[in-house]
Amino acid sequence: MNFRQLDLNLLRVLVAIHRTRSVTEAGKSLALSQPAASNALARLRDFFGDELFVRSPVGLQPTRLCEQLAPAIQAQLLAMESLVQNHQPFDALSSQRHWRLSLSDLGEILFFPRLAAALRSESPHARLSNVSVDASQVATALEARDIDLAVGILKSQHRGIRSQLLFRERYMAISSKGGPPTRRGLSKTLSHAQLAQARFVVVAPTATFHGSVEKMLTGMKLQDRILIRPRHFGSIAELAQNTDLLCIVPEMYARDLCQRLQLQMWAIEDAPVYEVNMVWHSSTDQDADQQWMRSAIKRLFARV
Repeated sequence: MNFRQLDLNLLRVLVAIHRTRSVTEAGKSLALSQPAASNALARLRDFFGDELFVRSPVGLQPTRLCEQLAPAIQAQLLAMESLVQNHQPFDALSSQRHWRLSLSDLGEILFFPRLAAALRSESPHARLSNVSVDASQVATALEARDIDLAVGILKSQHRGIRSQLLFRERYMAISSKGGPPTRRGLSKTLSHAQLAQARFVVVAPTATFHGSVEKMLTGMKLQDRILIRPRHFGSIAELAQNTDLLCIVPEMYARDLCQRLQLQMWAIEDAPVYEVNMVWHSSTDQDADQQWMRSAIKRLFARV
């Protein structure tokens, strides 16, 4: 085995297959055709004298040698990428950077417009995409550079993942002006007894739903009073305006809707408070472009 004879581009293919467990998906992530990715795997197998990946019902499974190689190689590739980027000055005004963020459905509603407006003003040639990533896969996507950063109810529980608290949030109840409960005889906070007289709309997006609202209502023994469970927040305004239901949503969104529409809003007794964090991979800590974007997000949204 002569290292000088190894095409280092093949190592990117090895890492991509290890991450995706698929030759086809690895090729797509590297802009390679399926035959080109398969040929690269064949050359890797020949060089290392090992199968590296074997087929299984759930995709390609790495061999013992591959499990030793792939994580170490990925770490080195990320280090080299950061080294190169850190030696390139970043000019937001002229940058054509394509920013790939991961935000929930509600995050896109609340954060994307302001962030897009800031980019148009400060970095007009940049592009911005919201990449759909399951909350459980955010760390993997950050490590693979599939996304640059994520914002949401996320924790930095994986090695190499950094996080910064942007703000703390709680749940509020909103309804139409004429819908129950009426304000007569009510404080600005709904008690458990008052909630027990209502029926609810609770949003449950598949990718990011963390269960806090369900847990809260279950603890109050009110879970059976949830009548509507939309997957997205886009329908909440219509539901609040046109039904007699209480919609339970995060405070930031509740205030936004109540400022624009004829709705009423209450705090909820013992509603859980949760943290909204910005998370990124530690390998980008010193990247000038990443530092600029993190600073922009903190400036726009941090309330700590």
